[in-house]
Amino acid sequence: MVVISLRDVSFEYPGHIQALENISIELKEGERIALIGPNGAGKSTLLHLMAALDFAKQGDVYIAGKKVERRAAAEARKKVGFLFQDPDDQVFMPSVYEDVAFGPLNMGLAEEEVRERVDKALEAVGATHLSKRVPQNLSLGEKKRVAMAGLLSMSPPVLLLDEPTANLDPQGRRDLVNVLSGLEQSMVIATHDLTVAFELADRAIVLKRKVLFDGTFRDLMKRPDVLKEANLELPSFSRLMVMYKQHTNGDFEPPLTVEEAFEVLKANLR
Repeated sequence: MVVISLRDVSFEYPGHIQALENISIELKEGERIALIGPNGAGKSTLLHLMAALDFAKQGDVYIAGKKVERRAAAEARKKVGFLFQDPDDQVFMPSVYEDVAFGPLNMGLAEEEVRERVDKALEAVGATHLSKRVPQNLSLGEKKRVAMAGLLSMSPPVLLLDEPTANLDPQGRRDLVNVLSGLEQSMVIATHDLTVAFELADRAIVLKRKVLFDGTFRDLMKRPDVLKEANLELPSFSRLMVMYKQHTNGDFEPPLTVEEAFEVLKANLR
């Protein structure tokens, strides 16, 4: 089942600044797409179109099978959860509990169900212990987890995540990746960090105003031309394994994680 579809979509900002050109993408139920590309590639703009926060100048966007139109945008937005790059854009209530409860309360749910949803969402992101804290006093990583809990409390079938690990320290990054790895929703993750993309997604779309590549990560690693055009750099361990394969004429698929690389080295160094 297709949950979001973009058909020949283009978008430009005032002043005839072209952000996206002729984009056609389908996100299927349960699928995880990494939307990767350099700064200014149009990743955030594309997420905004998928969330009905902006509207295509050409082409059509469908959410849950329905064409997105301005007059019905509010209904379309109920089908997606959008995580902004800066959590201060969406974490604003006096306490963490109130912040996570804000969405369900505005959905008109009963108090008991709201409480259940908040407790479940906070537990899912490992933030139960923060429920009484003031959001503004939290670390960046904690704020991002609270913002994610706020999305999960509304049970959207699709999550759109704009640079979710940006500006996090290594532990904060690892904590958030672990949270996202355990979720069941369909996801589109905008990032320029291929390490995060490898861990969280099963399909890569490389964007630079247009779609330069759409396929598996293993196939992307075999396309240095695409990586170069999009100003992307493979993680250190991936570059090492590419060099190792060339040096040894090894017969193995490029590993996507450190764990996979370790297994390849074990098998080839016996």
